[in-house]
Amino acid sequence: MKVCGMCARVALVLAVVVCAAGTAAGQETPFEPVSGQAGKDVVWVPTPPELVEKMLDLAKVTPQDVVMDLGSGDGRNIIAAAKRGATAIGVEYNPDMVKLSNRLAKEAGVAGKAQFIEGDMYVADISKASVLALFLLPSNMLVLRDKFFALQPGSRIVSNTFTIQDWTADEQITIDNCSAWCTALLYIVPAKVGGTWKTPDGDLKLVQDFQMLTGSLARPGGAEIAVTGRLRGNEITLQAQGQELKGTVRGGTISGTRSTGGAFQATKIN
Repeated sequence: MKVCGMCARVALVLAVVVCAAGTAAGQETPFEPVSGQAGKDVVWVPTPPELVEKMLDLAKVTPQDVVMDLGSGDGRNIIAAAKRGATAIGVEYNPDMVKLSNRLAKEAGVAGKAQFIEGDMYVADISKASVLALFLLPSNMLVLRDKFFALQPGSRIVSNTFTIQDWTADEQITIDNCSAWCTALLYIVPAKVGGTWKTPDGDLKLVQDFQMLTGSLARPGGAEIAVTGRLRGNEITLQAQGQELKGTVRGGTISGTRSTGGAFQATKIN
């Protein structure tokens, strides 16, 4: 009888413990991020909703775009892009943030368009992105810069406040009545045109610094003319001796028109 009584008491204690554990689990506090909390590569600070929309406006996001965010946090950039019909993908190292992002995307009704991947932003495959919507430090973006520059020409990168080292933004806007994180910058990935091109006017040598171009045109007889220019995706503008060329880069050819009239064609030779 004593043994049975002890068993009964042990069973009662176990039942109380199990019940208490179940109650505690049922009352578990949902994860809530805190601005300034530490992350793997950068602290998390949320982008103001109005700047999120301005960044997507600046990038001209459409349903045809694939939008990615590296270090996507609570998923606000991706959810906003998905609401515009884009295929949207966030890469986030913190698993709690990934779970939160998935929940918020579901609540926003865009779970089918928004995807969140738990992973390292530095090794993420961004090759299919037509738009990157980012809030990263300059040091983070410097590590990623070569991957950015390798994207397809015409891809757009929009950044909250911070710049990409040595790469001048194509556009910059600041929203009014804003206390912090008020500026969006747009970078358009340029075609790769550095090298020598054969033209009817002589060999054109171009030196490329992201979208900015300098160089020279070697005229028959040895004379050289200084050339400057700029790219916006595949679109190229060149100036030399008061003339302007506007054209399109398609792989190893440039086709366009001269400001003085007539067509222009160049073929890359090295």
